[in-house]
Amino acid sequence: MAMESPDLSEKPEPLHGMFTAVPPRYDLVNRIVTLGLDERWRRLVAAVCLENKPERVLDLGCGTGDLTINIARMAEESVQITGLDYSLPMLERARQKATRAGVGEKVKFVHGDATKILFPDGHFDCVGISFAFRNLTYKNPLCLPHLAEVKRVLKPGGRYIIVESSQPENRVVKTLFHLYLRVLVGPVGILLSGHKDAYRYLAESISRYYSPEEVREMLLTAGFRSVDYRPLLFGAVGLHVATS
Repeated sequence: MAMESPDLSEKPEPLHGMFTAVPPRYDLVNRIVTLGLDERWRRLVAAVCLENKPERVLDLGCGTGDLTINIARMAEESVQITGLDYSLPMLERARQKATRAGVGEKVKFVHGDATKILFPDGHFDCVGISFAFRNLTYKNPLCLPHLAEVKRVLKPGGRYIIVESSQPENRVVKTLFHLYLRVLVGPVGILLSGHKDAYRYLAESISRYYSPEEVREMLLTAGFRSVDYRPLLFGAVGLHVATS
C-alpha cells in the first residue's frame, strides 16, 4: 500500500536528521545489541495491542516496520493498521519489509509527526510504540505535545502500549546493564553502522532514561487514567500500558 506523506518541512524535530540517515545495517545492529530479544518484545507488544479486539491500531514511530508487521500478522483481516514515522528512508524500508512478509496490503504507512498526528480525535482503539518512546520523551521539548496527541487520537478507554528501555530496580543488575551499554552497545553500534552520533545517543539515553515510576507519572500527568507496568529482562526493558 502506498505511503502518505504530508509536508513536514516547516517543523523539524529533535533527532530528525539522526533517524533520517538510516544506516544500511539498522535492523542487524538492533538484533545484535539486544541479543535478538527485541523481536520477542515486539511480538509481545503486538499481542497486547490486539487483546481488546481493536478496529484501528497505530504503530507510532514505526521505524522499519517490525511492530507494524507483527501486528498485521496476528490481526484479523478487518483490523486497520497504520505505521507512522518521521523518517522517509525508514518508512520505505518498512514498506518493502511488509511486502516481503506478505502483509503489504494490510498496512498503511504514513509520513508524519508524533506531535501532529493527522487523524481525527478518537480514531484509534490502540497506539503501540516500540523503542521510540524514549526518543519522544527523553529531554525532548516536544514530549508533552506528543503525549497530548496520542491521547487525542485514542478513543475513550483506548490504550497506549509502550515497550521501552527502563531502569532495573536491583542495583547489581542496573550496574551490569549500564556497563553493557557502555562497553558493547555504543561501540558495536558505531562499528557496524558507521553512525557515531546515533549510537552514542542510544547508549547515553538508555543509561539515563527515566524509571518506571517516572514514566507512570509522566503518563498520568498527560491525562491517562491508569498505567500498568511489566518489567522485562530483569527490568532493563519495560512494558507500559496506559489507558486513556
